[in-house]
Amino acid sequence: MATVIKMPRLSDTMTEGTVATWLKKVGDKIKEGDILAEIETDKATMEFESFDSGTLLHIGIPEGETAPVDSLLAIIGEEGEDISALLNGKTDAPPTEEAAAPKSETAAPTEETKNETSAAPAELPTGVIVVTMPRLSDTMTDGTVATWIKKEGDKVSEGDILAEIETDKATMEFESFNAGTLLFIGVQEGQTVPVDSLLAIIGPEGTDISGIAENYKKGGSTAAPASASAKKEEAPAPKQAETATPIADGQRIFVSPLARKIADEKGINLLQVKGSGENGRIVKNDVENFTSQPASTQQAVPSQESASAVKPFVPAGETFSEEIKNSQMRKIIAKRLAESIFTAPHFYLTIEVAMDEAMKSRGVINTIPDTKVSFNDMVIKACAMALKKHPKVNSQWKEDAIIINHHVNIGVAVAVEDGLVVPVLRFADQLSLSQIGGNVKDLAGKARNKKLQPAEMEGSTFTVSNLGMFGITEFTSIINQPNSAIVSVGAIVEKPVVKNGQIVIGNTMMLSLGCDHRTVDGATGAQFLQTLKQFIENPVTMLA
Repeated sequence: MATVIKMPRLSDTMTEGTVATWLKKVGDKIKEGDILAEIETDKATMEFESFDSGTLLHIGIPEGETAPVDSLLAIIGEEGEDISALLNGKTDAPPTEEAAAPKSETAAPTEETKNETSAAPAELPTGVIVVTMPRLSDTMTDGTVATWIKKEGDKVSEGDILAEIETDKATMEFESFNAGTLLFIGVQEGQTVPVDSLLAIIGPEGTDISGIAENYKKGGSTAAPASASAKKEEAPAPKQAETATPIADGQRIFVSPLARKIADEKGINLLQVKGSGENGRIVKNDVENFTSQPASTQQAVPSQESASAVKPFVPAGETFSEEIKNSQMRKIIAKRLAESIFTAPHFYLTIEVAMDEAMKSRGVINTIPDTKVSFNDMVIKACAMALKKHPKVNSQWKEDAIIINHHVNIGVAVAVEDGLVVPVLRFADQLSLSQIGGNVKDLAGKARNKKLQPAEMEGSTFTVSNLGMFGITEFTSIINQPNSAIVSVGAIVEKPVVKNGQIVIGNTMMLSLGCDHRTVDGATGAQFLQTLKQFIENPVTMLA
């Protein structure tokens, strides 16, 4: 039966795509994994692989033309197959390249199943449950299996942790809401697939589920191998999942993700590897069979006549760069910060704060057993108290109203490997300095270990960003919407200052307040900074 391939959604913001180049033509034989075309999205031009084998019977979008996502891109089937019905508008009947498992094969999730989708084709054996990649956050579109806690053949009880799944925000434990035997794993560790792709199959021990996995594979899931015994390295992966594409003299080197991984492990320079795959693509065998060549020793020896001639020195080297696939976190950071800077009219106010009293107070506080308070904790406490006095800064813009928040939830920006996350310290004005210190340490640890839950990153009303520990003396930040303001904290600097008409050595710190001018006026922001300065310069006032 012919398979309809639709214009895929190759980025989170893509609404239409342009076929830059067709690498196959009508009548060509197609193998699973062949590159069909290069498709230009709103972000990049990407190779698009086929997940089916057969003959290319029809091309729906010529080179250079643009069409919406889900438009008819191509049809693959058996040579000579009649596809007139599909071309006459009945293109929804066959499974598509980008669609998840057909709706007719997926039962609606019940209250009991929560995030785990119990999908069942009509012919599913009794007791067999199909588990799909869950949506574990409000912005999640893809998920990566970080670790499988269970393996095929294991007994699974309701409530057991099946796997750890990495979302765009955190790595979260995913539990089973069904009991049985884990019959099939459809997404290998380290593999990324769209939400609703086939993740696993649970059912009675010994049940034959090979047809189920095959159906989901044909339905467009990129996760499922052809059978439960398929090897991880042989599972086809979307071309856009490649981690890097080296550039050599302006020419891209095409390499499969597995080949790149092996090359990285063996320290092999892919520029020296000749690819045997389609269009010179480097595959696993090319890397495994590669033998490095010694540097050429056939250096030309200048003649006696030319030896005396002065020749320009040309350094030897090679042009090398790489493209690194954007993580989901990186995409979300880019999207939200761009939305903030382009929608909220930012302005910045800066104030210098004397830190001598804060340093003395911190030293005294930290003499208390089991107590550890940082300068950042003191800034957070001061911000929380200042926000109670200036609630207009603790606000949120909406088209028809300004929301003034009288509760204080402070987001604390934490740098992690893939970017930045902002865990939230709730009701910060009601916490002591030591409580703030303990909570921030706990949240920062979770953030760096990718263990933050979505609820721990939601609901902030104001944000603190501190780069002082990196020696940055002054900087500005983009507002973390829907907040109306963000404070940027610089390093404490020892320098000459004037006190009582005398030049003495003092310690100061710069604070920059970024404000959304739709909700916070200049005078309002300035008054907030004055109050914040007073609290930090006189820490005893924060204990009242």
